[in-house]
Amino acid sequence: MEVNKAILKAKELSRKEFYIVAIIKNLINNRIIFPIIAVLLAMFTEILIPNHKNLKHGELTYYRYFLYISFVVVVLFTILSFFISSIRDKYGYRSLFIGGVYIFLTILNIVTAKLLLLPQIYFPSISRIIEVFFEDTKLLLTCIGSSFMLLVKGITIGFCLGLIFGIAIGWSKRWNYWVFPLIRILGPIPSSTWTPLALVVFPTARSAAVFLIAFGVWFQITVLTSSGIKAVNKAYFEVASTLGTNDKYNLFKIAIPAATPTIFMGFFTATCSSFVALMTAEMIGCKSGLGWYVNWQKQMLAYANVYAGLIIIAIFCYVLVTLQFRVRDKLLSWQEGIVKW
Repeated sequence: MEVNKAILKAKELSRKEFYIVAIIKNLINNRIIFPIIAVLLAMFTEILIPNHKNLKHGELTYYRYFLYISFVVVVLFTILSFFISSIRDKYGYRSLFIGGVYIFLTILNIVTAKLLLLPQIYFPSISRIIEVFFEDTKLLLTCIGSSFMLLVKGITIGFCLGLIFGIAIGWSKRWNYWVFPLIRILGPIPSSTWTPLALVVFPTARSAAVFLIAFGVWFQITVLTSSGIKAVNKAYFEVASTLGTNDKYNLFKIAIPAATPTIFMGFFTATCSSFVALMTAEMIGCKSGLGWYVNWQKQMLAYANVYAGLIIIAIFCYVLVTLQFRVRDKLLSWQEGIVKW
C-alpha cells in the first residue's frame, strides 16, 4: 500500500511539474510574460533606488501607484490569455512593445529622478508629469473640449470641400484642366503661412483657426480623392456602359466606391496633419485648447505641463485615427481580400 501511494504521489507531482513547465513554455512562446517582467523591473527600480537628493517634488508617488496599477493590468491580461484565444493572440503580438514601453520608462526614471543626469527644469520626473493630470484636470478637460470642437469643424469643412473638389477634378476633364494646376500651386503651401491673411479675413481667431485646419485637410483629401478616381480601371466603365448605364451611375456606383480606400487614406493623413495645424491655429489668439495650453506652459517654463499636454494630444490623435480605422473597416468590409490595407 505504501509503495502504491508513493507511486501515485510521484505521478501527481510529475503531472503538476508537467503543467507548470507547459505554462512557462506557453508564456515564453507567446511572449506574454515580458510585460510582467518589464513592469516588475520598473517597480523594483522605483522602490529600491532612492531619488536624487536635489530632485524637486521627490516626495511624489504617482509613478509608483501607476506601476502598481500596470502590474495588476498585465497580470490580468496574462491570465485571460490562457482562456481567451483572441486576447492571447493580440496581447502576445503586442507584448514586446508593451514591455519595451516600461523598459523605456525605467531608463527615463533612472536618468531623471534617480541620477538627475538631465536638467530637471526641462526633464521633470515621471511622477511630476503625472501630477499635472490631477492638478490641471479642469483646465485640461476644457482645453480638450475646445480643441475637439476646432478639429471637428475644421476636418468636416476640409473633408467636404476636398471630397467635392477631388471628385470634380478626378471625373471632369474641364475641372482637371482649370482647377488642378491651382491646387498644385496653393496646396503644398503650409497652412501656417496663411495665418496673417486668415486673421484679417475672418472676424474671430477661432474662425481663422478653423480655416487653417480645414485648408490642410482640403488639400490632402482633394489630391487623394482625384487620384483614386483617376486610377479606377477604365474597363469597369466600359462594361457598365454596355449595360446601358449613364455618367451619374458610373460616378456614384463605380468611380467613388472604387476610390474609397484612397479617400480614407487621405482622411487618415489629413487627420494626423490637422493636429499640426491645430497647434499653430491655437497660438494665434485662441484662449483655450491643447495647442494654447502647451504654448502657454512652455512660456512659463513648466515643462511637466508641456509633456502632459503632448501626451494628451498623442492619445487624442490615436483615438481619432483608431475610430476612423474602425469606420473604414466596417464600410469597406466588402473589399476585404481585394484591397490590401
